[in-house]
Amino acid sequence: MQNQPTHKITEEELVARLRSQDTAAVSVLYDMYSPTLFGVVLQIVKEEETAEDVLQEAFVKIWSSFQSYDSSKGRLFTWMINICRNLAIDKIRSKQYRVSQKTNEMPASLRATYGSDGFKPEHIGLREVTEKLNPDQKQIIDLMYFEGLTQSEIAEEFNIPLGTVKTRARSAIKTLGKLFKGRE
Repeated sequence: MQNQPTHKITEEELVARLRSQDTAAVSVLYDMYSPTLFGVVLQIVKEEETAEDVLQEAFVKIWSSFQSYDSSKGRLFTWMINICRNLAIDKIRSKQYRVSQKTNEMPASLRATYGSDGFKPEHIGLREVTEKLNPDQKQIIDLMYFEGLTQSEIAEEFNIPLGTVKTRARSAIKTLGKLFKGRE
């Protein structure tokens, strides 16, 4: 019977072993809590691969910051779940994650159609038309439509008020509409 747990350890024993930097205790900790913590992370990030990455990052953080755990403020599990939850939320708020999600949302068939061999803005002369915009409008359109940034991301990255970004985008789209009408 190989699948039986070797020794049931109490939370207090586990905490003591972790405080004394017992590396074997990390394996015990992982075996005891990883399935539940993985479930919590997966609920937030929605993708197993990302959840696995966040869980790994969480266990590294748990191990490296274990000395900050205070048992008088709560149970070990509660402390670990907060670390996992915070890292998962940080992950979905990260720019890298949001950009990857935008790419993943488009079905592979569409990515192939609109990929490097498919649709290109040059086919309808979009790049040429955007050259006729004023520099502020052109910058916003380039960032939104060719770089894939949101208006909020543009405002944050370039330290421009969000209202200004929206106004420039709106006026640029109006101008583009007029320019395209003139080409018909």
